Amino acid sequence: MPGIDKLPIEETLEDSPQTRSLLGVFEEDTAAISSYFSQLFKAMQRIYDAQNELSAATHLTSKLLKDYEKQRFPLGGDDEVMSSTLQQFAKVIDELSSCHAVLSTQLADAMMFPITQFQERDLREIVILKEVFQISSDDHDAAINRYSRLSKRKENEKVKNEVMEDVYTSRKKQHETTMHYFASLNMLQYKKKIALLEPLLGYMQAQISFFKLGSENLTQQWEEFLTNIGTSVQNVRREMDSDAEATEQTIQDLKAASDPLYMPDPDPNQIPVNRNLTRKAGYLNTRYKTGLVSSAWERQYFFTQGGNLMSQSRGAVAGGLVLDIDNCSVMAVDCDDRRFCFQITAFDGKKAVILQAESRKDCEEWIATINNISKRIYLSENPEEIAARVNQSALEAVTPSPSFQQRHESFRPSTQGRSKTGRSGSQCSAGSESPALSSLSLDSLVAPDTPIQFDIISPVSEEHTSQAKSGAQGRRTNPFGESGGSKSEESEDSILHQLFIVRFLGSMEVKATESADVIYETMRQILAARAIHNIFRMTESHLLVTCESLKLIDPQTQVTRLRFPLSSVVLCASHQENKRLFGFVLKTAGGREDGRPVTVCYVFESNNDGEKICDSVGLAKQIALHSEMDRKATQKQRELDKAKEKQQEELHKQKQIEKDLEEQSRLIAASSRPGQPAADGQILVLSNSQSEDSDAGEEGQKKGESEA
Repeated sequence: MPGIDKLPIEETLEDSPQTRSLLGVFEEDTAAISSYFSQLFKAMQRIYDAQNELSAATHLTSKLLKDYEKQRFPLGGDDEVMSSTLQQFAKVIDELSSCHAVLSTQLADAMMFPITQFQERDLREIVILKEVFQISSDDHDAAINRYSRLSKRKENEKVKNEVMEDVYTSRKKQHETTMHYFASLNMLQYKKKIALLEPLLGYMQAQISFFKLGSENLTQQWEEFLTNIGTSVQNVRREMDSDAEATEQTIQDLKAASDPLYMPDPDPNQIPVNRNLTRKAGYLNTRYKTGLVSSAWERQYFFTQGGNLMSQSRGAVAGGLVLDIDNCSVMAVDCDDRRFCFQITAFDGKKAVILQAESRKDCEEWIATINNISKRIYLSENPEEIAARVNQSALEAVTPSPSFQQRHESFRPSTQGRSKTGRSGSQCSAGSESPALSSLSLDSLVAPDTPIQFDIISPVSEEHTSQAKSGAQGRRTNPFGESGGSKSEESEDSILHQLFIVRFLGSMEVKATESADVIYETMRQILAARAIHNIFRMTESHLLVTCESLKLIDPQTQVTRLRFPLSSVVLCASHQENKRLFGFVLKTAGGREDGRPVTVCYVFESNNDGEKICDSVGLAKQIALHSEMDRKATQKQRELDKAKEKQQEELHKQKQIEKDLEEQSRLIAASSRPGQPAADGQILVLSNSQSEDSDAGEEGQKKGESEA
């Protein structure tokens, strides 16, 4: 016989909508079986009643035939031939009546008893188990709902323990009831065949026994067939017994293995978090608005399908699309009324959903899975292996290392390079159109066989490395390559702060910086290389545009991955057709060993229009240019004021010296007159205000002392 369709008992604890849908199919099949067997029972009951009626009628006929000779007919008279003939018929019919009585007994035992037992015992058991399953499922949903409504702020340990114990009890009860219910439904598929074949087998055997006296050939023909049917029934019965034993053993094993899973928030040490998943399914609470300021939560079954997040309610045939999670962003959020919440934001930032997981482990696994899917890892051949490597790389990216500081310090140009690139940046604003370089070939823009960097790694030069080391000796730096006060100073002093969500496509060294064609050619080569090598992974970051620099910030850890000084950005442009693509050219002085500058073009994909980002960069450069001009004008004015003050001081000193010389000459002339000594023996004292660094003042002082 063909195989038996079974409900998966191993998936009873998960209780997914797919399992519920399959359960609905089995319940519909049970209802159809019940309806069909009810009609079949009525038909067989009619056969049994008819057989009883035939037996009674045959017995009555035999009795009437025996009583024929006792009848007195007015016209018939005594007909002994007729009477003896009827007596023979009565004897045969009496024997037939006995056979019909035996047939009725055989039909009652072999035909009516199996179908009656199936209908009153097996189908009734299914109905009772269905009611118990529904009650346990409702109790489990109520317990989960109470557990989900536990307050986060005022957490009562006693209430929490009671609720968790209620969840444990209801989940265990639902699991055991579901397993027994599924096992009964699986056994029903066997019992259905047995209950359908055994009555027919009994009916045919009874009929063959009835007709065996007059039809040996027919009996032999049917006996072979019925023997085969009986053998099949015995095989099905033995298979049912074997499967029943295996099912009971499976139930016991699942009870022992599923005991830790009954707790809603298991210990992470016992069940570790798997961060390498690219597919996940389970029940989550979703938040939806019920008014302008009010919201409510609803428990639904969520699952990932490719790059989509789907949801499905109980009883639904298929799931519906919730959100496209390709290139999305996901992060844990802190809700006032719920725990273990996380938010998923679409790539365009226009749609976001807030979901609540059942445990911290489940929440972290959902966040890791959606992060892996947003990076399109699921499109590869071995997604879990690639996800493991990506997560390991991400872990190493936030691990402190000595070279991390050097990579970020390499983008801090020297004073000479800053002034030079500042002048070139002021002449070429971001997003401005340059004349077409039709006479230049592609080799003049990008050198052939130039390596392409698909990961965010800062180039480190010897000069900037030494600068970074010397600068790091005078101040303390954190392990992520950022100074303790640079970020706060920049955030306080900068006028412009604009944040954009971007994905890094690649970077490569270029030659020319005079035209936007170098950016277009770099975009073309990077996109072509990604298509050739099947590279779909992109690193998502937040691009912060300020008046001092461009920063690439990790959206999860808020660590600054790269920092580009704004004075080093010499060109910025967006793609002519795909406006989401944009790039900028960074020029650093002394980036090579021979002291030559390094020019690198970085290409990104944004959720917004690339022209807006280029305009923002251009605005930042204009603000920085005006700030630099104002600073230089202020510094020049201060130098002029200092020179004027110094000139006034020199003039004042010269006048004082001249005044002292006149006073000294007057005293000398008065003392040189005969007969007129100095009044009251006055002593000549030179003024201390004479300038010691003036040659004329020193000579006058010496002359006055000698004459005196």
